[in-house]
Amino acid sequence: IVISSPSGTGKTTICKKLLEFDKNLHLSISVTTRKKRQNEVDGVDYFFKSKDDFFQLKSSNSFIETALVFENYYGTLKSEVLDKLSDGKDVIIDIDWQGTRQIHNKMKEKLVKIFLLPPSLKELERRLSNRASDTKKEINFRMSKAVKEIKHYEEYDYVLINSDLNDTFNKILKIIDTERLKIFRQTSIKKFVSNLSYS
Repeated sequence: IVISSPSGTGKTTICKKLLEFDKNLHLSISVTTRKKRQNEVDGVDYFFKSKDDFFQLKSSNSFIETALVFENYYGTLKSEVLDKLSDGKDVIIDIDWQGTRQIHNKMKEKLVKIFLLPPSLKELERRLSNRASDTKKEINFRMSKAVKEIKHYEEYDYVLINSDLNDTFNKILKIIDTERLKIFRQTSIKKFVSNLSYS
């Protein structure tokens, strides 16, 4: 389950709520070359790596996707996705449209793509300013990036306007429930049908 949105749209908060609510979900932890922010924990929020370490992982084919975002490299480890899927978990991946395209090319039918929109650009700027973790220059840069990201909304299966966090959260739960009920994802249904009898 890919969830994408411009920075400040509420994606991280929603992902955390999903994990608390549904124990069969695993949030894929991305590798990044950006510096660790205050309160962030290595191995929990991200795997923080040097550029050399990042490119070593890339050369050993460890990533399912990589992207350059805000002058920093990000990547999703295969082990964070494929191993968890093999264990029967559904995996949430918090990435942008660039990474989504790459994963779509490799995992088409296994992928559910959700894009979150802010209620307005003015509200998005207010949310970014309230975070108090970015400078005015960084906020302006994120706003210009947001306008470009939003143009890719049509590449997704579901698009939600996040004007109310709880409402958006409940809609995503419905999407996940619906996607799990699709016949090709119900792996035990064939066996069940073959065992049906009048007795």
